Amino acid sequence: MTKQELALVVIDRLKEEYPDAGCTLDYNQAWKLLVSVRLAAQCTDARVNEVVPELYASYPTVEALAAADVEEIERIVRPCGLGRSKARDISACMKILWEQYGGQVPDDFYALLKLPGVGRKSANLIMGDVFGKPAIVTDTHCIRLVNRIGLVDGVKEPKKVEMALWKLIPPEEGSDFCHRLVFHGRDICTARTKPYCDRCCLNDICARNGVE
Repeated sequence: MTKQELALVVIDRLKEEYPDAGCTLDYNQAWKLLVSVRLAAQCTDARVNEVVPELYASYPTVEALAAADVEEIERIVRPCGLGRSKARDISACMKILWEQYGGQVPDDFYALLKLPGVGRKSANLIMGDVFGKPAIVTDTHCIRLVNRIGLVDGVKEPKKVEMALWKLIPPEEGSDFCHRLVFHGRDICTARTKPYCDRCCLNDICARNGVE
């Protein structure tokens, strides 16, 4: 089976296993996802979802958050870790959104990359979830699983994994595929315990094949 063929089988099986998989960060506006993605660095999505309601209650718009004191943003987001740098990035990002984009999040990948604190993973998430455009989000689950499954071979650098997956995953499937990898990585193909290969829907086609 070629990697392209393997990819299509993996997509179909994960789609059946996790039909409703989506972003696990809570948001109802594009700029809020941008904030949450920055807070999620080295932090769980669950913790971020607990923290952001206070932030949005205090600063309910891009304009309000852009005008907020960085120290006050830091106080609220501190439970997510790296509070000072995250608060600085959020403040700077919101200022740019307000001053250059009228409070809107740009729908251009490279424009997103120019925003403070936004890397390729975050930009792809925004492109896929907010704008419905092709996206490959190479988070830790994605990188771990595609290596174990055999879609890539010993590639750990996020950008290189992303570039490899663009060649294998149909563009319209990329965003949902990556969300499903997150669910599968949390439930079955775990990082901190031995993977539950006996319960894995990919067991018979996985390069790892249940063996360390």
